[in-house]
Amino acid sequence: MTTTPEALKLVAARQAVELVKDGMKLGLGSGSTAELFLIELAARIADGLHITAVPTSEKVAAMARERGIPLAELSDVGRLDLTVDGADEILPRTLDLIKGRGGALLREKLVATAADRLCIIADSSKLVSRLGEQQPVPVAVVPFGWRQTADRIRDLGGDPSLRQSNGTPFRSDDGLYILDCRFQPIAEPARLADALKGLLGVVDHGLFVGIASQAIVAGDSGIVTLEAGTVVA
Repeated sequence: MTTTPEALKLVAARQAVELVKDGMKLGLGSGSTAELFLIELAARIADGLHITAVPTSEKVAAMARERGIPLAELSDVGRLDLTVDGADEILPRTLDLIKGRGGALLREKLVATAADRLCIIADSSKLVSRLGEQQPVPVAVVPFGWRQTADRIRDLGGDPSLRQSNGTPFRSDDGLYILDCRFQPIAEPARLADALKGLLGVVDHGLFVGIASQAIVAGDSGIVTLEAGTVVA
């Protein structure tokens, strides 16, 4: 029997919460799968687990406060022990990712790179043979001159579209616009990541290259744990 994506995400979230140990400083990712992890984490805290968490979006921060999860600012905690987050696409061998469909890509990347480990949780539909097969690359840009920034992205071979919310440009928690950029399936993610980062007007992008250390992926046949460079069933 086929299991729903929501149920698979919950399976992955429940396994990931077992990685959390007492006293950890933890990064809380954004998005539907990461929110399921947050709910499971809150249940463990209610049972006596002590952690400090750094949220990657205002929405996640509000959810955490409602559920009694102790929060701190990233600038106040130094290094994090672990960040758990979702992804829009995962390249299995390298664990390179596309993230940012929720618009929190800048804070997600700041928190991910401040952690000793980034664990991605997802259902198996997120696995791809090349990044860009299914999802665009979100690019966070300064609103001023965004059309010129979009032209620079086109020069790299992208097809940018300004993300909208209720008929007006979507703004991230940091006041940035998001350009959802379609590329042909990306042969060299690191090269494209560097090229995007170097464009005037771009603050950051949703290509997470060489950052994730582990992915817990749930599918109809069970859970697979992926490590960069290997696949462990």
